Amino acid sequence: MAGNARVAIIGAGVGGLVTALQLHAHGFKNIEIFEAANQLTSLGVGINVQPHAILVLRDLGLLPALESTGIKTQELNYYDRFGSPIISEPRGEYAGYNVPQFSIHRGHLQMLLLEAVKERLGKDSVHLNHALSNFDNQEITSEKVRLYFVQRKTNIPASTPEVEADLVVAADGINSTVRRILYPKEGQPHFSGRILWRGCLEREPYLTGGSMIWSGHANQKFIAYPISKRAQLSDPPKSLVNWIAELRVRDENDPDTTPPEKTDWTMSVPKERFAGAFKDWTFGFLNVPDLIEKTDMVYEYPMCDRDPVAQWSFGRLTLLGDAAHPMYPIGSNGASQAILDAASLTKCLLTCTSLADIPGALHQYQNDRLPVTAKIVMANRGNGPDHVMQLAYERAPDGFKHINDIIPQQELESIGLAYKAIAGFEVEKVNDLAKRSEGTAEKLGLQSPQAWTLDTDGVNGSH
Repeated sequence: MAGNARVAIIGAGVGGLVTALQLHAHGFKNIEIFEAANQLTSLGVGINVQPHAILVLRDLGLLPALESTGIKTQELNYYDRFGSPIISEPRGEYAGYNVPQFSIHRGHLQMLLLEAVKERLGKDSVHLNHALSNFDNQEITSEKVRLYFVQRKTNIPASTPEVEADLVVAADGINSTVRRILYPKEGQPHFSGRILWRGCLEREPYLTGGSMIWSGHANQKFIAYPISKRAQLSDPPKSLVNWIAELRVRDENDPDTTPPEKTDWTMSVPKERFAGAFKDWTFGFLNVPDLIEKTDMVYEYPMCDRDPVAQWSFGRLTLLGDAAHPMYPIGSNGASQAILDAASLTKCLLTCTSLADIPGALHQYQNDRLPVTAKIVMANRGNGPDHVMQLAYERAPDGFKHINDIIPQQELESIGLAYKAIAGFEVEKVNDLAKRSEGTAEKLGLQSPQAWTLDTDGVNGSH
């Protein structure tokens, strides 16, 4: 069945590219990716990928490439707005996982995956400037899905205006066209009332050189972590620090959840919009005002998600990643959950013995992943593991001498443990999976993409 199925993936983000690699590694050969953008570049800022998702990438033979560009995260430290420590957690291999956690530039991760797709599936497998305009999905009769594409800016037919597919995976993000067609009354994403401003700056390393810091509380937060192996290997060593400033701009009791603007990571804005609120945030190891001031380009993004829906799979078509379960960027789980979706989808499709079995496999995938991700969406609305900062703020808004004077250590640790269980990356669970799947990449004959090498720019020159 796998060799005969024609697969169309909508979107060349992390979820779409990993889905293509997963399916190809397990026997699907006729896979095409359709991307609305007319070019893919290494623009963007940092993300984190948790160990259970890195395990999927390891089994695709991508671990050496990840190690050449990302930072193995060593610890996550929470502070209040005065820089007083709340709790510190080791991460990835430093927490006893058999696979790392990576802090990595989103654009570099996307380009790494794109190189692997081109190498394994062929350069013609990715179609740029193909924005989906509509589709015909005969859900009842389980016939092929017909897709219609246009050029995004001109709205004229794309070079391949129509495609028929046996399987369609919609990985087209929080503003998914497929989801909008399936749920025409859903409307815009759900706005949290908070805006994120993000930037990157190369500077001297702080703490371990692989430390993530979270500071503040629910309505005002600052986050920073290094994302570049190239910077780490320079002489003297540097850190390319990804930082995020977060502020509430709409009252939390305001019933209006309409975003103030389109959810787009690439929109740059003046720093004056938010910098003043952080002018006194100077910690011993990190000067927040200085970090903001020296950053050239800052991107603004309204923090949004969507309410979980009851159904992802419709006949031969299904949703994946942010198209299926957009969530607040809390707990470092957005990209990780998209990668886990791809692994689950592939596993379910491998149960098919004929093309007629695809709709059933898609419902199996939906039943596996929808309840799990719905819980994460709701947990993130409750601040997820970041709730330790809110507790400290509520119990000691003017600061504290020692965190255990206001919050017992067991209470602090229980918040992180509960979130790991919800998101599925408990140490024992991940290590058991890692042991059982060890050697998968070698058995499948998968190697890191040959074009991906760490040069003086940290990214292959073709990017």
